[in-house]
Amino acid sequence: MSKRFTLPQLKKYDVTQKVIEALADAESRTILFSVIKQGRTAAELADKYKIPLSSVYKKLADLEDLTLVHVERWMISDKGRKFKVYRSRISKADISIKKPEPVLSLAPNL
Repeated sequence: MSKRFTLPQLKKYDVTQKVIEALADAESRTILFSVIKQGRTAAELADKYKIPLSSVYKKLADLEDLTLVHVERWMISDKGRKFKVYRSRISKADISIKKPEPVLSLAPNL
């Protein structure tokens, strides 16, 4: 007998759904598409877009888990602190709503 999953259980493992949710979030979308052409640190993103730094770190961690961003390089400040420079892995996202499931198309950031 095969096990049936509930909708919340399916959503937990549905990567397409998670990516769509990330793209639907205004702050995540702003962060993701602002690091397409040039990598930025979390502090730069927080300052430029007036998003709390803790929120930027959380959004970046979520985007990194979904492999939508990656650490392009590490920077070291004059005081010896390390900072990650994040860059988007995608340059474009298209979502089509079709029965029974939405279709997500991501273009790589070359």
